[in-house]
Amino acid sequence: MNIDDLKNTWNEDVSDETPEISTEQSQKINLPLEKIRKNMRMEFWSTIGILLFGFAVVWIPFPDAPLFKFKFYLTVLLFSMVIVVSFFFSKFFKLYKEISSPMMKTYESLQDLLFQFKLNEQYYLSFILSFVPFLVCEMIIVIEFIPHPKPLSDLRIATILISAVAIGLFGLFLLGKYWYKSFYGKYVSQIENLLSKLKK
Repeated sequence: MNIDDLKNTWNEDVSDETPEISTEQSQKINLPLEKIRKNMRMEFWSTIGILLFGFAVVWIPFPDAPLFKFKFYLTVLLFSMVIVVSFFFSKFFKLYKEISSPMMKTYESLQDLLFQFKLNEQYYLSFILSFVPFLVCEMIIVIEFIPHPKPLSDLRIATILISAVAIGLFGLFLLGKYWYKSFYGKYVSQIENLLSKLKK
């Protein structure tokens, strides 16, 4: 077999493995991608709004305002949350940019996009679970600074914090799975189904 034959065989193999996507198929794939983009924008702006609301609530002056130390600790906690949120949203933003201008010409490029969706699903669950330590820290601050009718025993405090960790981890994990499936997972499944049809 000469060089030209080898080149032709190689090109045929590559074209078989990476079938071209028609305009009609591309449009079908763009529909769930647009839903994903829309939900990512909504979630980004909602998160920004919640963080700004948190800062506002902590520092709004009102009668019988909590101690400065209480406000300062909550502010430090909120700034820490901003750092964590910024890290994860930088990961999500890379995916958002990629699906905003997709080069969906072949089956292979879409397979790569699906791999990134799967990777971002893990980022997403990590993002949700990262709020457990903040929940625990907030409870510690509240226990320390909010007056109680009678002092809490060490056992009571330990029970509250251990319960917060256990319930927080389990609850946030379930919430993260449900939230991802509702806002992103079902659209990723649609793309997977379209790809399986394309492969046939």
